[in-house]
Amino acid sequence: MYIGFVVLGLVQGCKPPQENLPPAPGYETIARRLEVAIRYELDDKGIPGFSIALVDGDRIVWAQGFGYAHPDRKIPATARTVYRVASISKLFTALAVMQLVEQGVLDLDTDVRTYLPDFHPEDSFEAPITLRQLLSHRSGQVREPPVGHYFDPTEPSLQATVYSLNETRRVYPPETRTKYSNAAVSVAGFVVEQVTGRPFADYVQQALLEPMGMRSSAFTPRPELQRRLATGYMWTYDGRRFEAPVFELGILPAANLYTTVTDLGRFLITLFRKGETEQDTPIVTPASLETMWTIQYADSTQTQGFGLGFYLSRFRGHRRFQHSGVMYGYASRVYGLPDVQLGVAAVGTLDATNVVTDRLAEYALDLLLAYREGRPLPDYPRTEPVTETQARRLAGRYRQGTRYLDLFVQDSTLYARLGEVVDRVRRQGDTLIVDGRLTYGLRWQITDRGLQAPDGTTWERADDPVPAPMPERWRPYIGRYGWPHNTLYILEQDGHLYALIEWFFYYPLIEVGPDEFRMPDYGLYMGERVAFVRTTDGRVAGVRIGGVFWERWPETDTLFRIQPIRPVAELMQEVQSLQPPTETGPFQEVELVDLQQLDPTIRLDLRYATADNFLGTPLYRTARALLQRPAAEALVRVQQRLRRLGLGLIIHDAYRPWYVTWMMWEATPDSLRHFVADPAHGSRHNRGCAVDVSLYDLKTGQPVEMPSGYDEFTERAYAHYPGGTHRQRWYRERLREAMEAEGFRVYPWEWWHYDCQDWQQYPLLNFPIEAAP
Repeated sequence: MYIGFVVLGLVQGCKPPQENLPPAPGYETIARRLEVAIRYELDDKGIPGFSIALVDGDRIVWAQGFGYAHPDRKIPATARTVYRVASISKLFTALAVMQLVEQGVLDLDTDVRTYLPDFHPEDSFEAPITLRQLLSHRSGQVREPPVGHYFDPTEPSLQATVYSLNETRRVYPPETRTKYSNAAVSVAGFVVEQVTGRPFADYVQQALLEPMGMRSSAFTPRPELQRRLATGYMWTYDGRRFEAPVFELGILPAANLYTTVTDLGRFLITLFRKGETEQDTPIVTPASLETMWTIQYADSTQTQGFGLGFYLSRFRGHRRFQHSGVMYGYASRVYGLPDVQLGVAAVGTLDATNVVTDRLAEYALDLLLAYREGRPLPDYPRTEPVTETQARRLAGRYRQGTRYLDLFVQDSTLYARLGEVVDRVRRQGDTLIVDGRLTYGLRWQITDRGLQAPDGTTWERADDPVPAPMPERWRPYIGRYGWPHNTLYILEQDGHLYALIEWFFYYPLIEVGPDEFRMPDYGLYMGERVAFVRTTDGRVAGVRIGGVFWERWPETDTLFRIQPIRPVAELMQEVQSLQPPTETGPFQEVELVDLQQLDPTIRLDLRYATADNFLGTPLYRTARALLQRPAAEALVRVQQRLRRLGLGLIIHDAYRPWYVTWMMWEATPDSLRHFVADPAHGSRHNRGCAVDVSLYDLKTGQPVEMPSGYDEFTERAYAHYPGGTHRQRWYRERLREAMEAEGFRVYPWEWWHYDCQDWQQYPLLNFPIEAAP
């Protein structure tokens, strides 16, 4: 038995446990290789913190933290850092059930309504709901309950969470399909609570966590664990990054475990000891573990699928049990090879980056197995960026039958949208490979016709004309729903209505009737009903997906206005005595050019010369669009590019005096100031090097529809906002491509705002537009 770490770390009166565990003798090379790989991935993917533990037999042979548990305070992540490991919780719920099965208190195949007489979801299948079904995701239950679901910050009780399922019905007949369900495992946990007469978290603490020596783990965290909890971070397709919320989940047995990688290492050791703890007391029998490690409802040829709690597969010819965890701001994984007793636990602190955690954990497992078998240690595969020049050459639409692959450039980086997610494209030698935060491994060779996959199939270059307008009956559905910490987007793409759910996952909705759709038969919410709910006056108030109701965000297509925090008239009086900040040069000679004199086909709609702006009052006396000559000439070239698409430019703003920037800043609330420039630094508009633009149709003369209106201070204005219609986004992207081809760069929070690449070479200017030559 390995006792060094356990005894020194846990016996009362000894020195505090080590923050990290150095590699055991013989494992130094493995640790060095892993450290290089981990640091590479954290830097490449922007992951703030990460911890990992390696287990060989009855020893934790290395445990180390990387990056920061709290980046703002520069507190390092360590092996003792506490994380939320989400669905890894399900393994402990399954073990708790098996303990009670061994005691004769529960039966895997008895209808759970025997234990929960008040549990009665709507059901047309006339079949039992059993613990075996619940723990192997074969019960057909909705993914989330109506109350206490993954998005619900109100922290309801487990009882309220489970009984809210009485408002739902099973999606598929039981035992017919694998349908992952947090709700199902929560029901199993509530059964444990009911038959033991103890809160689920208390029972698991005493019956499982404490016997296994997992003293830094809990389903309801103690203050000491909360102090050691790493900060998790969220991110979005449109460029935002923010701290993850921390609230206790109603689906507690399915997802609420707090723990460390060293505690998960002790958990793996117990499993490798056939259920015996290091105190030689069993938590379950070897026979129970073998049942849990048997794929349920499968024939003898199936090599991967769910057992009881555990997901089972093969790795290098060995049996493997595993589970991942996806929690706001955290991505976790445990792997175990029970027959050779090798295991890994790993967690990172960036939302949904499980593919990175998985790759690092699997590389660690590969290193351990190679060391055990005396093989050369494998290298960690790396990728390199696609150059911006090549990325812009590859960008476009590709087609394979009825499927589309879109490659596009964002912030000089090549991205792909294919299937459920959008992710970054890199290269390995002359091969393109998807290598991002969400996916890894799709590969293509560049050919004259397009892109060729390893199986020989080809994505051929396709035309990308203006998308057809979507059906008007769908327009009321388009928008944002739910919570700021987890927003649902209903959008249109390629003539289909889509749900973009849990920030990253696109699913086409199948229309089945008025206001009613269903999810496809794959993905997170496979087969679930999608019903839009209207108010008495016919407005769409929200949407119900399975058991969860998502309230619609208020949105308007009318002119956006703010309530100024200071009267604009008052600000206009003050600006007469103000001057912009002093700057040191040298600067290029100022030569502001009137855009319409260069190209009369460029249309003007200068909102700050009218009251049609976010402040509701004119800020300019003259409606002129002025830019520094190089920027103005580049904009003329943009107009020529767009003309080939039947489009023309509309100018909403160009040169802006510094005093106007100061007024905007002083009038705008703090929460919205990322939409206006800080006068302490000045705006690129003040240098004559920024322009606000939109598009019009050359044939009709009408402005095209964009995802938001001009000067709208909402997320819809973001340059990479994923919502709206395909047609709106198509116009926005054609504008961006044309502008970037001539050296402009978009401002991330405003699709209409573009900066000239040489803006630093020009000084801040403060003269009124009417005073310009």
